[in-house]
Amino acid sequence: MKIISLFNHKGGVSKTTTTFNMGWMLAELGHKTLIVDADPQCNLTALAMGYSTADDFDEIYKNNPNCDIYTCIKPVVDGSLGKVIPSDPIVTTNPNLSLLCGNIYLSEIETQIGVALTTSTAIPAIRNIPGSIGAFLRETGEKHKFDYILVDMSPSVGALNECLLMCSDYFIVPTSPDFFCAQAIKSLAKVLPRWNNEIGNFRDNNILYPFPSEPPKFIGFISQKYRPRNNMPVKSFQRWIDIIKNEVTSTLIPSLDPINMTISSAEFMSGNASKEPFNLANISDFNSLIAQSQKHSTPVFALSDEQIEQNGVILDTMKENRDDFRYNFNELAQTVVALAR
Repeated sequence: MKIISLFNHKGGVSKTTTTFNMGWMLAELGHKTLIVDADPQCNLTALAMGYSTADDFDEIYKNNPNCDIYTCIKPVVDGSLGKVIPSDPIVTTNPNLSLLCGNIYLSEIETQIGVALTTSTAIPAIRNIPGSIGAFLRETGEKHKFDYILVDMSPSVGALNECLLMCSDYFIVPTSPDFFCAQAIKSLAKVLPRWNNEIGNFRDNNILYPFPSEPPKFIGFISQKYRPRNNMPVKSFQRWIDIIKNEVTSTLIPSLDPINMTISSAEFMSGNASKEPFNLANISDFNSLIAQSQKHSTPVFALSDEQIEQNGVILDTMKENRDDFRYNFNELAQTVVALAR
């Protein structure tokens, strides 16, 4: 079982959509997969289950106890039980893909986790809080025999995300081709080594829920949300893709390599068909297919002709786009399997 987090503290880079589509493809390829909604906004839950109102969420929590992170780690955070509760995730319409639901109250434990990260030496009783998230995910994975756990993280550098990423085995950085994403890569080159240093105090096997002895490894970034022309990004988007690629190789990788938080370039090249350093995939804008995907809680590449709800030339064009996305996500999933060993 491997835990893979999708993280970028810049919002709007399609982390949620990518988690859903990649998770579904891994499941199609025969890997029992869990997608985790770790964002208090609960967008992944809404996408996967087709929910749109508070009543929808209330109903799912009522009918599916222990289906979300908040409920299962709260006993550690508030001290009521002192140990995590393995989750019983919800099986999606893809029988090989399950969902660990989001919960808006997850944001409420951010402060407690932050306090535990900074004052646990003075208050030993709270030392188990930071590592409880990883323990919970691993116990859930072992209970249900998942092959992969994909974590959709919120766009922040808060304590919750620190613990989620640092308990993972691997992480991926989704990007969009713009100035702000290039700046975000530079920022991550400073944030991630700091997180690794802070979590070092919690890799102690003498505590109930220690972090893994080895930090998570970066396996690449995804370039997405660009407009294509002849199956290639238009020039203005390609410029930013190249800039981000350069920031990854010249800034992010040198900051992660000394602390063992990245796979090597040779390892990446051996497992990626594109042969572009650390660029896992190029995925164009979903355009109108995303609306149909959200409507039917189905990945863009798995939409049926009827679900596309078009006719004639428009249907033909959208079918071609759908098939291109199937190819891209199949390649992405195969690459992730090859790299996350």
